[in-house]
Parts: sequence; structure tokens; C-alpha cells
Amino acid sequence: MIRRIRKWVGIMMLALLTFLFLDVSGVARPLHVLAHIQLLPAFMAGMFGIVAVILLGTFVFGRVYCSVVCPLGLMQDLFAHLGLRAKRRRYSYSREKRVLRLSVLLVFIVCMVMGMGSAVALLAPYSSYGRIVQGLFQPLYVLLNNLLSRLDEAAGGYNVPMVNYVAPSMAVMVIAGLTLVVVGFLAWRNGRTYCNTICPVGTILGYVAKFSLFAPTIDTSKCGGCKLCEKNCKAACINIKPKGQTPEVDKSRCVTCFNCIDYCKNGAISYKRRRLKPQQPDTQQPSADAGKRAFITSIGVLAASAATAQHEKLVDGGLTILEKKTPPRRTTPVVPPGSRSLRNFTQRCTGCQLCVSKCPNGVLRPSTGLATLMQPQMSFENGYCRPDCNMCSNICPAGAIRPISIDLKVSTQIGHAVWVADRCVVNTDDVSCGNCARHCPNGAISMIKSPQNPNRRIPAVNEERCIGCGACEYVCPARPLSAIYVEGHENHKEV
Repeated sequence: MIRRIRKWVGIMMLALLTFLFLDVSGVARPLHVLAHIQLLPAFMAGMFGIVAVILLGTFVFGRVYCSVVCPLGLMQDLFAHLGLRAKRRRYSYSREKRVLRLSVLLVFIVCMVMGMGSAVALLAPYSSYGRIVQGLFQPLYVLLNNLLSRLDEAAGGYNVPMVNYVAPSMAVMVIAGLTLVVVGFLAWRNGRTYCNTICPVGTILGYVAKFSLFAPTIDTSKCGGCKLCEKNCKAACINIKPKGQTPEVDKSRCVTCFNCIDYCKNGAISYKRRRLKPQQPDTQQPSADAGKRAFITSIGVLAASAATAQHEKLVDGGLTILEKKTPPRRTTPVVPPGSRSLRNFTQRCTGCQLCVSKCPNGVLRPSTGLATLMQPQMSFENGYCRPDCNMCSNICPAGAIRPISIDLKVSTQIGHAVWVADRCVVNTDDVSCGNCARHCPNGAISMIKSPQNPNRRIPAVNEERCIGCGACEYVCPARPLSAIYVEGHENHKEV
């Protein structure tokens, strides 16, 4: 019964988190609370109460978090189940790869402290799962949604709105695909291999679970040595030794899936409070102390260290765009209102892609830069950051984008517009325009007489009033590069 409860709670959690990333209509917005109970995003957001609850729960019950909360762990269970159906009883005990686990954890911590967001995004389990869903499955979801919308419209109904969607970049899809293949293959072949060798969250919780009060315990008087528990342990942490030797369960790798209890025919395994034996000096004691020290050190370093259905056409006269825009090269990237500063954003963002999948304006997209790989940046080829939208700030689980009210957003300067005379159609085509001034929500752009041609007017940007929303860059008719673009600010400020 306990295994079935764990299984169905995990399935429900995985389904809800997947829908949270897939949904582009805003229906799943209330589910963002599930993203806030993930360990790493909660720590990055400074929600230490949630972190404490997860660590305390692990100390009492073992790595339940990995079995019912972590979406990447639940995805591995799915692949492991498929692997078991292909070949039953395929697992066997393997020794802990302690050096590898601690090495990856150390690299992860150093990257967090140094603000190397790309490494954090690649290793964080929640972010990895979000990247897989947003990069690989969301395009299919949107395609199906728009197909149903067309069929509904053909039948005379308007119940399914059409979604304007910006496909992820090739880099995002490649990284997401590689992550899915590697993690999925390891899980299909050997169960929770990724969790117990690479995942930094799994390593941290593993060293807490090593001293958990409740854990699967083997009654040697009932154990017949059939090894069914070992052969069905997806964490490869049960070692049924030859007769006469005491079998053991590696508590640091056990994810409390309860498979062993279910498969044991003799009832020799039970989940109960452990009786801690008094410590005796032996050859294993130094390594145990080393494990404690490594865990305490890692915790210490860690402690120190969005929906519009369609865009209306803003180009005057409804002109058809014949050539796609090319993103400009910005000296400073533009990050969303609520980020406070570029440094705060890059240090806290885990690249989970939740804000990218929820942005109703198509402004946020993953960076392809090496230092900020997978972290969202703002670009305005397909839309602009609307003054009445604060979706990304309300759903970010890691504190990279803090909640910001609409009133505060419209007065927060995240960048300023820069006009490039050589690209403006007023100068290149000798025509009148003024799109940027007409659509600026803050009135930061005015049209003045051109010194070269008094019959034409050119834009002048008031940097003190500009908030960097990107409306001017979006509506600019110049191609392939806009004649006016937004340059980001290192530190955001109120205007």
C-alpha cells in the first residue's frame, strides 16, 4: 500500500509539473506553487523555510523528495519501469561512486558561488526537466492546440484560442534532447544512476538520508537470500551478501521507492525506525567521518553563497513583414523587471525555462552564450514587454525575478532605447515614419526635425523616461536590424 501511495502521488506530481511547462494559455498558472517547493529554486529564492522542511523530511523519512517531488527523478522512474518491463530483475548492487558524487557537487557549488549560471542550469535536476518539456514537448503541444483551434473554428466554434508561438532555438532543442537521451538511457538501463552519481541535489539529500530515522530495514532471520530485492532496486543500493554475512542498504542512495518491500516474498524488509547501533572503531569509520564532513561543508558553502492569444499588428497600415528581424548585439543583456540587476539574475537563475514557456508576449528566450547558457534574456523581434504583464515575476521559483506589481513595473527602468540613424527608414528610404514614438507607452520618444532634411522628422529618445520595454524595437519597420533597439542596464532603477 505504501508503495502504491508513493507511486500515484509521484505520477500526479509529474503530470501537474509537465502541464505547468506545457500550458501556454495561462490555465496552469496556479500550479506554479509546485515549482516553489523544488529544493534548489527554493534555496536560490531565499525560501529557507521550504529548504528546512525538505531537509528535515529527508532526515526523518529518507529521500522521499526524490521519489515524489523531483520531476527529473520521476521521469527516471518512468524510463526505469520501461526497462524493467523489457527485462525483469535486471539490477544488481553497485558500490557508491563517492568521489564522482562529491566532485560534481563541489563543481556545482563553485559554479553557484561564482555565478556561472550555465553550469548550474545543466546540472540542476528541476531545470533539466523544464528544459526537456519546454524545448521538446511544448512545440508539439502548441501544434496540437492550434490544430484543434482550426477544427473548432471550422465547426463554427471559438472555444480553443489560437496560440502565437516562438519555437525554441536549435541550441535549446539539442541540449534538451541530449539531456533526455542520456538521463533516459541511464534510467532505462540501470535505474537511478543519474540521481546517485551526477545530481547535486541527490548527493546533498543522500548525505542527510544516510542518518534518516526511518529507512528500509532487512530482518536477517527472515531473509532467504533470494536477492529479489537487490534485483529490483533501481538505486542499486541493496547488497545481499553471502550466507552468514549481514545484508545492508546504502541509505544515502535509497530513494524510498519501496520496491524492495513489495518484491520481498518472505516479509524480511520493512520500513521502520532504525535502531542506531553504538559506533565502534573499524576500518569504515574514517570514510563515514569524511562523508559527514563533506556534507556539512557543502551545506555551509551553499548557505553562504507569461496571456495574450495573439499579438495585434502594430505596424501602421498592416504592412506584411517580408523579412524577419535579426536580434541586435547588445552590450548589456536585457533582463525582466523584478530582476533588480543583471548580477542578481545571472546568479540566481537556474535556467528552468518556466518563465520562457509562460511569457505571453514571446519576449523571453534562452541565451546561447557560454556564460549564461539557457538563462532567459529579453529580445523584441516577436513582441515587447507589455506594461500590464508581470507573469514572469509571479512564477519564477528561484528568486531571479522577484514579484513586482504592475504599478512598479511601469516605472522600473531595465534599459533604454538607442536610435541608429544609418538604419532608420526616414534616412535610408526618405519616408515619414514615427512608429517608435506613436507606440512608446511612456512617451519617452519624440519626433524632431532632421538636421539633414527639414521635411522629415527623426526620433529623439529621452533616456530618463524610457523603461526599456522594447515596444519601439518591436514596431520599427527597418529590416533585418531595427533602427532603434534596447540596451540593457546592469542595475535596474525607478524612473
